[in-house]
Amino acid sequence: MPFTRADVAAAAQRSLAAAAAHDRETWIGLFTADGRVEDPVGSAPHRGRAAIGRFYDTFIAPRTITAHVQGEDIVVDTTVLRDVELEIEMSAAVSLRVPTFIRYDLRADGDDLQVCALSAYWELPAMIGQFARAGLGVVPVGVSLGRSMFANQGIGGSVGFLRGFRGSGSAGKRVFARFLDDACGGDEVGMRRLLSDAPVTLGDGDPLTSSDVVGYLSGGTWSKLIASGDAVAARVDTDGHHRILLADTAGGLTRERPTITRVRLFA
Repeated sequence: MPFTRADVAAAAQRSLAAAAAHDRETWIGLFTADGRVEDPVGSAPHRGRAAIGRFYDTFIAPRTITAHVQGEDIVVDTTVLRDVELEIEMSAAVSLRVPTFIRYDLRADGDDLQVCALSAYWELPAMIGQFARAGLGVVPVGVSLGRSMFANQGIGGSVGFLRGFRGSGSAGKRVFARFLDDACGGDEVGMRRLLSDAPVTLGDGDPLTSSDVVGYLSGGTWSKLIASGDAVAARVDTDGHHRILLADTAGGLTRERPTITRVRLFA
């Protein structure tokens, strides 16, 4: 059966609602049997409901998580992009604010839609820095989190989570900021120099020319630049329209300036 934009958006919204309610069974049941959670992007993905359940037990069950939505959900086909700031209460004394973009890829299952992939774009180094600055109150919280990670994820899963520290980082953000400056400023030539042969698409599949991109973004203002693994994400607001861009980069570990290998625009 055909699904409307509202159907797709509602299916994604159920995820944050179930997490906030600490409804484990419902949250895990939102995923397909082969579902994947990559949180943050760049860390090792959790695949299948059993692994997703262990992810829930480690990172969601012990926390109070409030999602402050910062713009209308963007729906392209069966993909939803959500712009949020997560308020994570680690304990009565420690609370974190984490700027995040969450991508939900959905798949039809009979008359329903299920999540086949959840990808959360946020900066693990920045979150750890915020955690460390919270003072002595973080010590018992850190010990508890470490025990929970090893109990639920094992050594391999814990190391996989720490892969979220790797990626293009500030260098990736700088090169993508230049791209955004050019696109929002209407500089098509400068934008093409940065892209080289990198494909640009609307969503995952519809090709866009550089002129198309300028048409979407010219005159806009970009903000909320996030590096997550080798991906960089940002928000662009123009004439009351809310866009989210996801870029892939390469060479961040060996070059002063990574190259952009792909850009996806969600509008």
